[in-house]
Amino acid sequence: MNSSVEIQCTACGQESLLKRVPRYDGFKKTGESLVCASCGHEFAGEPDVPFKEKRGPRVFDDSDRPKSAHVFDAHEADRLCRHCKHYVVNPFCQRCGLRSRLVEATDSCDRFEKRQG
Repeated sequence: MNSSVEIQCTACGQESLLKRVPRYDGFKKTGESLVCASCGHEFAGEPDVPFKEKRGPRVFDDSDRPKSAHVFDAHEADRLCRHCKHYVVNPFCQRCGLRSRLVEATDSCDRFEKRQG
């Protein structure tokens, strides 16, 4: 089922909206009719409805996309606290087990020792 409601009606030639009118047999719903809101033309089924293409205005193109940011050099991120064997994480803070200080994952120090695994 197409969620679009904008159509280009083939009967009246106008841009219009699609109305979904329920059909009933007594109090029981048996289906729905697909009708042009402008002229009342009934379409046979969903494949016969000429839905409009969803296109927004093209303001930007691929050349306007930003280049990917490189925050660290090739091996600069290898010596961050989060890779150190003394880095301790708990739900409330991050701590250096060697110096007993609060640290951030992106901090670094001269006493770095690589964590195994």
